[in-house]
Amino acid sequence: MAKSFEVTELPVRSAKFIARKQWVVAGADDMFIRVYNYNTMDKVKVYEAHTDYIRCVAVHPTLPYVLSSSDDMLIKLWDWEKGWICTQIFEGHSHYVMQVTFNPKDTNTFASASLDRTIKIWNLGSPDPNFTLDAHLKGVNCVDYFTGGDRPYLITGSDDHTAKVWDYQTKSCVQTLEGHTHNVSSVCFHPELPIIITGSEDGTVRIWHATTYRLENTLNYGLERVWAVGYLKGSRRVVIGYDEGTIMIKLGREEPVASMDSSGKIIWAKHNEVQTVNIKTVGADYEVTDGERLPLAVKELGSCDLYPQSLKHNRNGRFVVVCGDGEYIIYTALAWRNRSFGSALEFVWSSDGEYAVRESTSRIKVFSKNFQERKSIRPTFSAERIFGGTLLAMCSNDFICFYDWAECRLIRRIDVNVKNLYWADSGDLLTIASDTSFYILKYNEDIVSSYLDSGNPVDEQGVEDAFEMLHEINERVRTGIWVGDCFIYNNSSSRLNYCVGGEVTTMFHLDRPMYLLGYLAGQSRVYLIDKEFNVIGYTLLLSLIEYKTLVMRGDLDRANEVLQSIPKEHHNSVAHFLESRGMPEDALEVATDPNYKFDLAVQLERLDIAKAIASEVQSESKWKQLGKLAMSAGKLDMAEECLSHAMDLSGLLLLYSAIGDAEGIAKLAALAKDQGKNNVAFLCLFLLGEVEDCLQLLLESNRIPEAALLARSYLPSKVSDIVAIWKNDLNKVNPKAAESLADPEEYPNLFEDWQVALAVESNIIQKRGSYPSAEEYLSYAEKSNVNLVEAFKSMQVEGDDLELENGDSGLEVPAENGEGQEEAVEVDAEDSTDGSVLVNGNDGDEEYGTKNEGTPSA
Repeated sequence: MAKSFEVTELPVRSAKFIARKQWVVAGADDMFIRVYNYNTMDKVKVYEAHTDYIRCVAVHPTLPYVLSSSDDMLIKLWDWEKGWICTQIFEGHSHYVMQVTFNPKDTNTFASASLDRTIKIWNLGSPDPNFTLDAHLKGVNCVDYFTGGDRPYLITGSDDHTAKVWDYQTKSCVQTLEGHTHNVSSVCFHPELPIIITGSEDGTVRIWHATTYRLENTLNYGLERVWAVGYLKGSRRVVIGYDEGTIMIKLGREEPVASMDSSGKIIWAKHNEVQTVNIKTVGADYEVTDGERLPLAVKELGSCDLYPQSLKHNRNGRFVVVCGDGEYIIYTALAWRNRSFGSALEFVWSSDGEYAVRESTSRIKVFSKNFQERKSIRPTFSAERIFGGTLLAMCSNDFICFYDWAECRLIRRIDVNVKNLYWADSGDLLTIASDTSFYILKYNEDIVSSYLDSGNPVDEQGVEDAFEMLHEINERVRTGIWVGDCFIYNNSSSRLNYCVGGEVTTMFHLDRPMYLLGYLAGQSRVYLIDKEFNVIGYTLLLSLIEYKTLVMRGDLDRANEVLQSIPKEHHNSVAHFLESRGMPEDALEVATDPNYKFDLAVQLERLDIAKAIASEVQSESKWKQLGKLAMSAGKLDMAEECLSHAMDLSGLLLLYSAIGDAEGIAKLAALAKDQGKNNVAFLCLFLLGEVEDCLQLLLESNRIPEAALLARSYLPSKVSDIVAIWKNDLNKVNPKAAESLADPEEYPNLFEDWQVALAVESNIIQKRGSYPSAEEYLSYAEKSNVNLVEAFKSMQVEGDDLELENGDSGLEVPAENGEGQEEAVEVDAEDSTDGSVLVNGNDGDEEYGTKNEGTPSA
């Protein structure tokens, strides 16, 4: 709800918009008329208009007049430009006046409906009615004028359960609409569609054909009695007002009634008027953009005696058939002359110019090219739809049967619920569209002909091999056309797609519902129309379709010839198609997009091509991807180059360490440090045995505790210096914790085997920078677990000279966290409230500590 007005406590029986003033005028049972501004919600005017209930108010379309009718049997005319004074009273009815309405074709006259069973026609300025229609056996509740054409008609609804259509010039009843089982409370002619709508207190709304007066539909939404029906001009929407609420419905279909021939001439029907446009009239100086409305000059072709529900050109475009109201008329396309007509619920053309009509669910007639009836068929099932093309097809709700046009013999029955049917011009390809998917079939005419010519009997299923199922696509087709071996369609998701060989490609995303008209090969464009009759074109290269078709058929030589005529900007589309067909090598040759070409080269392990593309686009991610691929392929030089371009330091670390490239690791250490990648720099330095540099890196990174731990394990001579730095740093946060740190220079007794560790360090320091070759790996493989301190002590006990030469003594720099190696000291400063500290050694859970005041803990 947008807004709500509290008018009165009594019923409001009528309210109308006065759009040019932004007003709402309302009449109620308190006999007052009230006028509101519907933007500001202000009251504009309140006045007492009648002496009994006000039944209806009506607004003049152009003049400042409002009519009101009442149970006081009077009709009054009010002029708002004169201060809402009553300028005229119309007397003459002898019962309640239920409704008044202006004649849209002559706004100087209006009609009134009364419970005195009459309709009166009045002229503004005249006190007496022009004439009176004794309309019904009981009171008349409602009246409406016909607006759609030239007919001088009005319709009335009555308590006698009927509605009647009148010619107000001859004052005669044209038709009585019977069917309601209670009072008819609302009637209207729809302004756009050829229908009459009646609402009744029986709870139903009935839809009648405005020309044949046939009952088309009965709507019942279970909301008790119907009181009002409203429509919006230019729209298919209709609103129905009930006791219990309102319902909005849409009538008819949105798809425009239009057809295009092969030369680009379009004919469409707007109601009964037929118009034509020609796409080829768009000048060469106008640049046609995909998806934009074409500026087409509309030409009036003529009018149609029936209301067109479908309109179709025949194959050569000479004739157009219009079908509707249970009839068909065949016109010449150019001069719009009537050539033939007849009764038909549906009309279809054959591919050769013959045609068939469905007169009912049990009778189909076939006609020759010269409009003569050739055959009448009575199918053994209920024919709900028929389709033309190469074969004549008849559908029930559960299956479709195909017949040949010449003899009307059954060719094949297929059990599928058919929504639509599309034949290719070649006559051998067919699309069957259902509600959820579509199927592409191949029609084997030669097999069918030989089978029928041999005199073999045809059972109720037809010729088994008549159709070959090629593809099933799970998409709902809105409209479709064939161009060569390519099926173009738009789906329920508003995508314009084409399908070649079962492969679906999206051409464009549509911003609204559109309907395919056809394809002009000379322009390489497919054309669509929307419900507002706007024509839109999209580019689709026939050479592209031809190329894909040839590839599907395996004719690659001819396909390569066609490829030369396809513009470069479409080559990526070709490449994607080739890849989807399992031809990535060909796709790589055709592709132009560097990203896509790189992916194909990587997929095919064509590293040289991939490297050239990576060099061209200088993409870090591409260099990285290519580096990993080159490494896995054993192309280490290329891997190093790619990883360097990608600045993939961790990848380079893996590569250099795997091949034992000390020089590379040294360069990587410097690079990593420059890049701020301290973790990689540390690992490089550590692998090189540059423990001093590792220590300095930790200090520069403000990782002082880790520096102390590193020194304790590998550079005991530096521990005192680091402890001093650590104390100074920790003192800023927790002085007590800082005091708990022990310096081995001051408290060597707290550091087990301290002197031995210093001796080991001085012995191995000159050997730390030498690297054995990779071939000697096996000689060193078992030595990584040697504990140098333990080995040194055992050698001292045995009295041997300590010779810690690599390769001779079996001693070497221990690996990080090697078994038995002295591990780092970890100080928990937060928990040291009493001056003690826990030190976890490598040997397990043994705890060391001291309570002596002023004595640090190691």
